[in-house]
Amino acid sequence: MLPAPPPDKMPSKAEPGKPLYTRRPTQRQRPSSDKREMEGERKLHPTRQRPGAGDRRAAAIIAPPEPRAPRDINITEGITIRELAEKLDVRAKDLLKVLLDKGIFASINQALDSPTATQLAESFNGVVTVVSFEDEMMLEVAKEETKENLKPRPPVVTVMGHVDHGKTSLLDAIREAEVAAGEAGGITQHIGAYKVQVNDRAVVFVDTPGHEAFTRMRSRGAKVTDIVVLVVAADDGVMPQTKEAIDHAKAANVPIIVAINKVDKPEAQPERVKRQLSDLGLMPAEWGGDTEFVEVSAKQKKGLERLLEIILLVADLRELKANPDAPGSGTVLESRVDKGRGPVATILIQNGTLRAGDFFICGAVFGKVRALFDDRGRSIKDAPPSTPVEVLGLRGVPEAGDHFQVTDEAKARHIVDYRQGKQRDAALRASAGGRITLDQLHEQLKSGEVKELGVVIKADVQGSVEVLSEMLPKLSTDQVKLKIIGSGVGAVSENDVLLASASGAIIIAFGVRPERKAADLAQQEGVDIRTHNIIYEVSDEIKKAMEGLLEPVFQESYLGRAEVRNTFRVKGAGTIAGCYVVDGILKRDAQIRVVRDGAVIYTSKLSSLKRFKDDASEVRTGFECGVGIANFNDVKVGDVLEAFSIQKVSGAEAAAQAGSSARK
Repeated sequence: MLPAPPPDKMPSKAEPGKPLYTRRPTQRQRPSSDKREMEGERKLHPTRQRPGAGDRRAAAIIAPPEPRAPRDINITEGITIRELAEKLDVRAKDLLKVLLDKGIFASINQALDSPTATQLAESFNGVVTVVSFEDEMMLEVAKEETKENLKPRPPVVTVMGHVDHGKTSLLDAIREAEVAAGEAGGITQHIGAYKVQVNDRAVVFVDTPGHEAFTRMRSRGAKVTDIVVLVVAADDGVMPQTKEAIDHAKAANVPIIVAINKVDKPEAQPERVKRQLSDLGLMPAEWGGDTEFVEVSAKQKKGLERLLEIILLVADLRELKANPDAPGSGTVLESRVDKGRGPVATILIQNGTLRAGDFFICGAVFGKVRALFDDRGRSIKDAPPSTPVEVLGLRGVPEAGDHFQVTDEAKARHIVDYRQGKQRDAALRASAGGRITLDQLHEQLKSGEVKELGVVIKADVQGSVEVLSEMLPKLSTDQVKLKIIGSGVGAVSENDVLLASASGAIIIAFGVRPERKAADLAQQEGVDIRTHNIIYEVSDEIKKAMEGLLEPVFQESYLGRAEVRNTFRVKGAGTIAGCYVVDGILKRDAQIRVVRDGAVIYTSKLSSLKRFKDDASEVRTGFECGVGIANFNDVKVGDVLEAFSIQKVSGAEAAAQAGSSARK
């Protein structure tokens, strides 16, 4: 029998309808408040909700989204998915899902090519305009520009005309410099840009080559200019490149000022030049037209002040302005490799200001401005609009004509990596063949063996590389096709010889010399290296080789090479170079070539050769000597003196020697 409960625990008399004992309700059994009931109801599965409430919510989820309004966007090469999502104002994961549905696996920071980015943007109702990165930067700068930001800038004047009509001589007379005297063959083969002070104002002159092969360089000069000065010789009249220069200027929509040069000559006929140009649409102002004509003489420095007055007047009418506070932008006029300073580019700043320390992009080259030099070689800290400047700090050699743009480092690196990847893909498509020399070309053409001639081009500046790359393929005939398999700036290296050897190509060295190791390797591999300093000699030699008319009358023989280790000024004798003969022999009657950073800067002959204080007829490898170079005193430490002799041989002998060296 169970014990009775204690008195205080004894139940009272039960009320009707209630149990005798009651238990305290647990957490689960507690009645919830209205708020808890509502929250719990929302968390229930749709199938367990009350009829009616779930149906309304499901309808809201299934309802299709409102159609997106078309959005105009600009996309650049190598745009990432993240950047495209920001432009479209959508989530990046939505773009990734569309790519995944198409079988493309990508990450949020992956670069897209333009067709893929365009298709992806159009699927989200985007209206796409594909522009380059530089163009997009220019559009962004233009949006922020106001009339208060724009300041007057100096005019950029391009001097154009036919070869040997006196363009560079006219510019020299204005600059009081002697540039033409140092040009091979008396013609300009590079673009030069110079700033000239006219009273209290500045004018920037761009000198462009006149030979027909430099069409592309002249076109580039017209694209960056504000005014074109067309130089026509009074004794020669209108020539083919004169007409071409007029076409370039009209295409660039810039005013033309005609400078009739060489009016001091007895056979000068200025009126004939005016008649010829009026037939081409350039009517003189004195005849009722709108083209200013100025008669000048570069040698006697006549008419120069009048020419400068007309240039400044035309510039004032155009109201040339730029924003000096914007990021620097411009155009690459020329580029080259300097052995002591690395890649160097000549830039014409067109808008904004370039400063030391700025990160920039030009074509497929990225860099940081390490130093700036003006057209006189003086170091400067910044370059305002309309300033030609040499820039150091590039990671490679840009193409002449590339747009130069200052930007942030991360964006510049991203775009350059994308562009370089595209260039590497294109380079992998190069083909290979058997070796050949120009002397053997015609014989193999007659036997039907040669269908394609490969050419490797090396030059002192990028502009010459560009011109030769465009000119040589045009010499192709039905029997033989010329193909450029490699090109670059600087001396001919071993890699160039190996490329030519593997591809069966010849090497055209324009204004540069092969390195010593490269020359030895070329002799071992039987690679034909042709050195030139004048542009039309290259095309003439190729044409003669294909026609079987290549008959070398003079043949060059290499003698030796010496390094300049010190220089001395001797009264009455000029500069004497203290040299160490590293290879071959130096002879007293030898021709001498001064090579600086792989480029030939002067060719002359030995005026003196001494061992200590005694005259010497020759100095061999491993000995020191003192060398005097005729008519040249600008020799510097580090220069290489290359001795050679020229012998007159018959065409048959030259062909036989070339054939035997190729067989070896």
